[in-house]
Amino acid sequence: MRQPEFGAELPPAHKSAEALELLALRRSTPADHLSGPGPDNAQLDLMLRIAARVPDHRRVTPFRFILFEDEARAAFGKILRAQYVANEPDVTETRAECEQNRFMRAPVVVAIVSSVNPEHRTPEWEQILTAGAVCQNLLLAANASGFAAQWLTEWYAFDAAVLKALGLSENERVAGYVYIGTAKEHPKERARPDMDAIVSRYEGNVVAE
Repeated sequence: MRQPEFGAELPPAHKSAEALELLALRRSTPADHLSGPGPDNAQLDLMLRIAARVPDHRRVTPFRFILFEDEARAAFGKILRAQYVANEPDVTETRAECEQNRFMRAPVVVAIVSSVNPEHRTPEWEQILTAGAVCQNLLLAANASGFAAQWLTEWYAFDAAVLKALGLSENERVAGYVYIGTAKEHPKERARPDMDAIVSRYEGNVVAE
């Protein structure tokens, strides 16, 4: 796919009924309902490039990716098991195995790390929002590439020992783990927001509901 050169003129819009349909119908597939095949290296590289193409005030790039593929998923699973057992000494063997196999649910798992630069003049909140946009872009890129995906956090996005094992610094957090693969069954439509309840229009000094 064409990668524009820095400074090249780009069209301000890309009218596409197909893109609108993708956005209107996008639905996460639960990680438990994923299997292989997953994206190959070229497909995954394209997904990550698209994921990284997000609004980023003053080009801070307050995010990075950690990829889990092949045997790396099982290796990280041993860390998850050990830490879960350390947190929950009375855990059953069945539950311990479940935690160990978290990353085996999909052929590819991508950790999106929020890397806030506290010394940068771009507000911290804006930098965090950028990492969230990366997660959403990755879901869309996976769907457009023909794969099912889910964005999760779960306990290991917040556990200090797990984050240390991932090599995160003090100013970094896991914005999400995106599981990518092929759906074993079709996801069902979920309830959507009541648009009348969440849309208002500002009219002068008051907000019109």
